[in-house]
Amino acid sequence: MVLVNIASFATGILAERRFQPPRNNPLAPMTGLVAQTAVETFEYGGAPALSSYLSRLESTAAVHAVLLNDRSEDLTGQPVGDDLKTLAARVNTTTPFLFEFPEEPRVGPRSPHGIQLVHSPKGANYILIARYPPPARPLPPRLGERGSLWFGLQVGARTLLPLLVVGGLFCYLLARSLAQPIERLRNTAQELSEGNFAARVDPEFLKRRDEIGHLGRDFNLMATQIDKLVEAQRRLLADISHELRSPLARQGVALGIAKRRGNTEVMPSLDRIAREAGRMNEMIGQLLDLSEVESGTDGIAKSQFDLKGLLETIIQDADYEARDNNRAVRLVAVESCETNGSPELLGSAIENVVRNAVRHTAANTEVEVSLTSEANNGERRALIIVRDHGVGVPDKALNDIFRPFYRVDDARDRKSGGTGLGLAIATRAIQLHGGSISASNATSGGLQVEIRIPRNGWTNNNAAHKDNK
Repeated sequence: MVLVNIASFATGILAERRFQPPRNNPLAPMTGLVAQTAVETFEYGGAPALSSYLSRLESTAAVHAVLLNDRSEDLTGQPVGDDLKTLAARVNTTTPFLFEFPEEPRVGPRSPHGIQLVHSPKGANYILIARYPPPARPLPPRLGERGSLWFGLQVGARTLLPLLVVGGLFCYLLARSLAQPIERLRNTAQELSEGNFAARVDPEFLKRRDEIGHLGRDFNLMATQIDKLVEAQRRLLADISHELRSPLARQGVALGIAKRRGNTEVMPSLDRIAREAGRMNEMIGQLLDLSEVESGTDGIAKSQFDLKGLLETIIQDADYEARDNNRAVRLVAVESCETNGSPELLGSAIENVVRNAVRHTAANTEVEVSLTSEANNGERRALIIVRDHGVGVPDKALNDIFRPFYRVDDARDRKSGGTGLGLAIATRAIQLHGGSISASNATSGGLQVEIRIPRNGWTNNNAAHKDNK
């Protein structure tokens, strides 16, 4: 708005044209009459009579006039300035009359000048220059005159500055009233997308009576519905998992009896049933773990512990199991990094990531694990990197592998024994500790998972979730 107003005002100044008096200018006949009278007075009465006439003209009509001969000499004997000589030189037989606003060094309204060329009956040429009183409403300066643009800008600043200040303040307040609630709504939507289903728009936001207020109320309604659906899904998974445990236990007893009484022909089938039952039991256990970390953590013991010792124990156990499948797990770098939280919950999360890497790394390769620290905005964080030497994951699936039951390739996951729950459980457990987990494909092949955990560690999002509900 400021730029448009300034540009419009400057354009108006630059569009000004040199002032030209209209043909019916009332000062034209007056200048001609004064000039003719002055010439006749001079020719019949000489310089004293001319001086007396011009004095009476100035005292009665406030018109200061001088009469020059064709050599630009003042006929009353007064010295002639260069400015008057310049004006006198501008009239001739073709243009006997001019009306102008000449430049003046003083500040204030300028006096218009009438310049008239007179040819007397005696054959001599005279030039009268009459300076009239300034007009009651002075005209704006001409384009190209000294200080005209600066003068115009000064006038514009005096007239437009209050408007610009008031308008700018109004525009700022209007933009702020629109942008600030939208930014708050955006932050709330981001919290919701990150898994904080208790995120809601502030009550002050909902008091608005405009469309933004309606949007905030609709957003809260949507968030409440999503929260209910997710909570129902969690309860369903927990209930189904608990209900399946009893039939599986009875199936295990019946399977043991069948193995004792069965013959060699049915033993392979019974072994297959046992393996499938074991996989189902493992999946149910993971579902219960996922339900536990999703539903609440108030009963989980928290303490200050060192990630170094926890990680070394996990690596030893994983390496021992991996060597049966011609694989290995190696700790390539380790630092002492303390954090606050649940060693069991966080250890289970890291173990799920390491076991997932062992399942997918190629035979005769090793999974590389490192524990270092890094700084982020002045805060120290623990960085755990788990890198395998498998085929990796398509780039479009790098974020999806942390969702429950997501499988990049069903055939590959069946072959490796994966259920699609390990990384989901690890993600939620790490988030409860205020950390983050991400995956990327290594340059030389394989998948690299990075876990970042702050030193203070624990965050109780679920407790806040319960309170809000």
